[in-house]
Amino acid sequence: MTNAEPAPKTIEGWIYEGRKPQRVFRPVIVEMLGHSIETLWTDVPEGSKPNFVPLAGASPTHPRVDTDVDLNEMKRTGAMAVRRAKDFLLGKDREAVGDDTLGLLDDEVQRLVVAYPREPLSTIWEDLLETQNQVFCLLEGGRVRPSQLRDLNVKAAVLSFLVAKGFNDMEIPHQALTMTRVAAACARDAEHPGLIALTDGLKSLIAYWADKPSDAYHYAAQGAETAANLHGTVGLWLLGLQARAAAVLGDADTVLALNQQADDRRERVVPDDLDQLGGLLTYPAEKQLYYAVESEALLGHGGAQLAAQAETAVQGFSDPTSRSWAFGDLAGSQCDLALIRLFGGNVEGAAEAIRPVLDLPVSHRNNGIVVSALRVRQALTRSPAHDAAAARDLCAEIEVFPASRPALPRG
Repeated sequence: MTNAEPAPKTIEGWIYEGRKPQRVFRPVIVEMLGHSIETLWTDVPEGSKPNFVPLAGASPTHPRVDTDVDLNEMKRTGAMAVRRAKDFLLGKDREAVGDDTLGLLDDEVQRLVVAYPREPLSTIWEDLLETQNQVFCLLEGGRVRPSQLRDLNVKAAVLSFLVAKGFNDMEIPHQALTMTRVAAACARDAEHPGLIALTDGLKSLIAYWADKPSDAYHYAAQGAETAANLHGTVGLWLLGLQARAAAVLGDADTVLALNQQADDRRERVVPDDLDQLGGLLTYPAEKQLYYAVESEALLGHGGAQLAAQAETAVQGFSDPTSRSWAFGDLAGSQCDLALIRLFGGNVEGAAEAIRPVLDLPVSHRNNGIVVSALRVRQALTRSPAHDAAAARDLCAEIEVFPASRPALPRG
């Protein structure tokens, strides 16, 4: 009876004949209309107005079951109003760009930088493209004072960096590289060495995930030279990128030297403006360990000591409230742990390590995560235990992992 619906004649009896509903229907009617059954079926003299107080927590005009829908609509229309207000502010200063406009863009750039590694790309993509376009329009409009020009070029470089990373996450490397060159041009116009080095690092990252390790090493080395005298963490990121590329190339000695150099340099880091922005623009110690472990995994190394380091790398991204947390870095470190356990002959441990990655919703399955998971499958097929039931089952599950990613932005 819980799913029973009243017959039309039953409803007619309620309305026209004054019959009260059966008990099975009463809770639903009370919930929808916000009054007790006794109140609803009380005769009101013609020409007078009822003066009944609705039940606590119920709305006499809107069903409570529609509260979430109404709230979502309010949020949608509110977001439209905010966007309209932003457009108004951006276009208000006809002769020159005002401080309020720059402040608004500061807030939006900071929000997007922080959100990028923490949220699915589909949730921020539209805002990211819109903000980038707003900055480009200001730079093209001729209303920028010389004192504002560098600041806007920095914003344009940062936003273009994020858009380029988005194209890479969507597995569109040629567009990612084009947008990275735009970011680099803006960084040069801003005369910002850290951002220039950062764009070289992004070129290396794009080549790395596109299975072009020689190009990845070249771009990272080029950026490392630019960042040699900088005190922020961008130089350490470039060393980590070099080490990973060298590992794919099978150069274990270079991997060891670069990781040692990064460890030594970490002690002399002085956070700069990029580190203050955070997100993808900084390279925390947790990420440095993740990169170092990955370079060892790419060399095919295993063993208890390295497995312990890999577990520490995973733990470094275990707290979503941490400033350095990123779902992509967590997934990557979990795939590395799976590889290292596999190289140590522990198929069950590898399956346990990669399980959270395989359970990710489609919205989070970006290109880097998919490639990392497929590396585990490739290692499984080459493992001495590849015929074991656990290995076959895991291979089959990883094979279908990248098959559908409809929640990523399209076009």
